[in-house]
Amino acid sequence: MSQVGTLYIISAPSGAGKGSLINALLAEKRDWTLQFSVSHTTRAPRDGEIDGEHYHFTNIDDFKQMIDNNTFIEWAKVFTNYYGTSLLNIDEALQNGIDIFLDIDWQGARQVRKMKPDAVGIFILPPSLAELEKRLTNRGQDNADVITKRMQQAQAEMSHYDEYDYLIINNDFEKACYELSSIVSAKRNLTKNKIEQHKKTIERLLN
Repeated sequence: MSQVGTLYIISAPSGAGKGSLINALLAEKRDWTLQFSVSHTTRAPRDGEIDGEHYHFTNIDDFKQMIDNNTFIEWAKVFTNYYGTSLLNIDEALQNGIDIFLDIDWQGARQVRKMKPDAVGIFILPPSLAELEKRLTNRGQDNADVITKRMQQAQAEMSHYDEYDYLIINNDFEKACYELSSIVSAKRNLTKNKIEQHKKTIERLLN
């Protein structure tokens, strides 16, 4: 039996860099199989975003129908938009030995833990509020009013950091990448995760 994948919950205030950190990890040349979970959302695509790659874009009526059908392992309304993660997609990937990364907020994380208590939580913090605002401004995705709302919400979001297993301060990007990679590597090398993978080698060593 192949090793079952691990579900990782990655949370952070918008602009803390969680997306960039996950993408950097997925780009590493490892013998792991890693995958970023593609969520459903009712918000409009941003420039360059591709349906099915960045998000599954849908309308509010269809999203609410999926809620009624228990499609999601978690879902939430953020500002005026809905976001949700398919339970079926997650389970299929995990059974195939794929590590899955969920980019969700603390409310979604609580929902996921009820169904997947073995999920590993990682919270990303910025080094300061000033740096967070600078990053939000420099990425050029939101207008001033949206940035103000995100900054107002940031501290409330960050207050839930202690509900997670790991904490990363994204001040030095390379260091933060190393810390994230180390967490995944350590999980992959837990004894219980190695037994089936190297069963024949262990048997030869002990017999």
